[in-house]
Amino acid sequence: MPTDINTQDAALIQAIEKLTSALETRKNPVRENNISPSAHAYVFEPEHTILRPISHVAAPSLDLLLGIDRAKKTLLENSCRFAGGHAANNALLWGARGMGKSTLVKSIHNHILKDGGSIAPALVEIHREDIASLPMLLSQLRTEKRQFVIYCDDLSFNRPDRDFKALKSVLEGGLEGRPENVIFYATSNRRHLLPRQMADQETATGIHPNEAMDETIALSDRFGLWLGFHAADQADYLAMVEGYIKTFDLATVHDWKQEALEWAKTRGNRSGRTAWQYITNLAGQLDRNIRF
Repeated sequence: MPTDINTQDAALIQAIEKLTSALETRKNPVRENNISPSAHAYVFEPEHTILRPISHVAAPSLDLLLGIDRAKKTLLENSCRFAGGHAANNALLWGARGMGKSTLVKSIHNHILKDGGSIAPALVEIHREDIASLPMLLSQLRTEKRQFVIYCDDLSFNRPDRDFKALKSVLEGGLEGRPENVIFYATSNRRHLLPRQMADQETATGIHPNEAMDETIALSDRFGLWLGFHAADQADYLAMVEGYIKTFDLATVHDWKQEALEWAKTRGNRSGRTAWQYITNLAGQLDRNIRF
């Protein structure tokens, strides 16, 4: 009988020790750094609380981005100031689809990385569905010695109550303040970051005296830079196509200009994306493979 009691006491003591250890671990969690120091670009995966490194950011050189000169110059200057440790603004790139909003962010990242090397900020992409996880991402980046550009493509809100609060944390920072080593770039087809169900209510001016939209419009106002992108005219569109033809040495004997215009007509618009799609088709016709 005493032996059974001693065995039970030992098992109870062991269980108490395990519980105590678990509680101490929970009270003082060990925060592991899961950011690969050798990578220059990442995709944030909130479900695993990790930044997945990206080995190569595919984007054309800045010289190939035509018809967006003002936006290109402004965002490049803002990004270079941030890379140099100086004051810089969060930026909202809005406007016509296919005119290089997201491409510009990636091209500028590659440009600064090529010129600046180790001082270039790392690019972190967060998907719009994960905007509510921004505070978690900021907490992870705050203690890093490097600088980061957080980038969200086609930003919009399907869950305004959660997403507004999270985005404000990076645009204004709340009591703790936005980390000095973080800046935020977003792209959108609309000037004001309306929830998708409100998009059809937007007029040509993009402003309504509708209280349901006030908070969203006020949120977009918190971006220091608004950079507008507009549809390309015929001259810019053909210049884009010609630039790609020269870059990839796609010599052709037929009239590519007329063919490129017909291609744009069938697509319903002239844009950088349409130009790239035409070039992809042309390269295929010439049995060539192209990539950035």
